[in-house]
Amino acid sequence: MAFSSFENDNDEMLSEINMIPLIDVMLVLLIVFIITVPVMKHAVNIDLPRASNERSQDKPETIRLSVDADGAYYWNAEKLDDTEVFNRLALAGAQDPQPELHIRGDKAVRYERVAQAMAAAQRAGVRKIGFITEPSP
Repeated sequence: MAFSSFENDNDEMLSEINMIPLIDVMLVLLIVFIITVPVMKHAVNIDLPRASNERSQDKPETIRLSVDADGAYYWNAEKLDDTEVFNRLALAGAQDPQPELHIRGDKAVRYERVAQAMAAAQRAGVRKIGFITEPSP
């Protein structure tokens, strides 16, 4: 055992720790660190591209088209009639870059009103259309 010595005929316990396994572990760790440290220090030399200071094109605002339970249209919380909504969709379709159209339909509204808004957006040339829904509990 590591704490005892059988050389003496006396049954005395010697308080010596066998240091050989500890030294072996330390030497193995030293070799591992000697090998891994130079690998971590060297970096790959690469030529990074140069960035220009040109101003990026701003993204147009998102249009929120809401349809309430009565079938009325709201353009960014402003109540509009059908013809005005279709005129604004035509203007939005002509913009470059085009804004995103987010359609929010009430749960109780007839699907026909939402479909009319989608068809008008398609005729106006709006390509980015999304639907806003509430997450289920």
